[in-house]
Amino acid sequence: MEANGGDVARIRSELKSLKAAKSDIETRISGLEAQLRDLTLLNASTVSNGSVTGDSSCNHELSPDMIYRYSRHLLLPSFGVQGQSNILKSSILVIGAGGLGSPALLYLAASGVGRLGVVDHDIVELNNMHRQVIHTESFIGQPKVKSAATACRSINSMIKIVEHQVALRTSNALEILNQYDIIVDATDNAPSRYMISDCCVVLGKPLVSGAALGLEGQLTVYNYNGGPCYRCLFPTPPPTTACQRCADSGVLGIVPGIIGCLQALEAIKIASAIGEPLSGRMLLFDALSARIRTVKIRGRSLDCEVCGENAAFTQKQFRDFDYERFTQSRLSTAPSKLNLLPAESRISSRELMEKIVKGEPYVLVDVRPEHHFRIVSLPNAVNIPLSSLEARLPEISCALNKEGITDSEKGANLYVVCRRGNDSQRAVQILHSKGFTSARDITGGLEAWARDVDPKFPTY
Repeated sequence: MEANGGDVARIRSELKSLKAAKSDIETRISGLEAQLRDLTLLNASTVSNGSVTGDSSCNHELSPDMIYRYSRHLLLPSFGVQGQSNILKSSILVIGAGGLGSPALLYLAASGVGRLGVVDHDIVELNNMHRQVIHTESFIGQPKVKSAATACRSINSMIKIVEHQVALRTSNALEILNQYDIIVDATDNAPSRYMISDCCVVLGKPLVSGAALGLEGQLTVYNYNGGPCYRCLFPTPPPTTACQRCADSGVLGIVPGIIGCLQALEAIKIASAIGEPLSGRMLLFDALSARIRTVKIRGRSLDCEVCGENAAFTQKQFRDFDYERFTQSRLSTAPSKLNLLPAESRISSRELMEKIVKGEPYVLVDVRPEHHFRIVSLPNAVNIPLSSLEARLPEISCALNKEGITDSEKGANLYVVCRRGNDSQRAVQILHSKGFTSARDITGGLEAWARDVDPKFPTY
């Protein structure tokens, strides 16, 4: 039996209202938990100052609730009361509440970090769910910082969670990072990595840095006990083609989860002053082979522009430094939009749809990699990946002839599509150089098709 349109609208409206109410309730709960935490700490302080007498004669400031909560930590001979006390007095900032930051934040909150900060300016999306385990579906469309803070408070109401719902930039990084003892870099782009590392050097903060892409991950600690900083290892930024992001290349969800947990571990080791942090060493993780190995990395470079022997990198220089220009890539998490072609060499998805409806003959070449093409594709599209385009030009000529498009119209009604409209422009440039002078790319790619033509068309 078909659902009534009015009923569907009513249910959706009621569901939206309930979700909003749930969010308000969670916020109120978080506030009450924070009040309870403050009162608990006050009571604990009163006990330790002798206002309340008891049988306990332990020389530490752990309240009964703390002893019970962290008892498994306290039972470890190498960690014990001193390690836990150190963590409770520490402050740690996690930059990024995504795939790496999610598990790091959860475990740092659970371990009892006294003040835990989180920086992120993004919102929760459905495609975050497979790896960003701190977020839930009920927070889709809301700030990641709010979602992460709520989750951390639900785990441990006794610690202080600080929300920084901002994009980290040179204009605010010094002020934010200076409030914490240890910094955890859970970002995924080159300009952020250089910026955070340089800021840590200027402020004298240890930096726990992790990365995950595809089926591999890595982890190290920078600027700790005379160890190297990020620039010591990479004085020159890698080519932009080597700086891939999960949104473009993909990642198996559990890989950043594993690296994020290890980042939390390194931060806890530094905060509690136990063990041997990964300074001067790098941990490499290969998910497919289940191999974890640790390699020695170069030490601090005396010629490093930021932490070297004669370096004079000041706070003012940091604020004025253009990290996007330095790395030739953007700080923004939004996908880049190229503009390589004149307007006459481009066509909108709506215009293409109109031509299809009119029954005009056409050839549509999809230049995405084959495994992308298998996810979703437009009807009648021919998959010729950009990397093999020049070698497969005869296939395009045959397809044009099959549609009755003559040689005198070479390239006419030949359209090129990709995911976002970047590779399709590169492909059209190649086609023009090879004589297909009328070829045009579809502006905005499949994402524009889903937005402007068919809202039910899957995006990824």
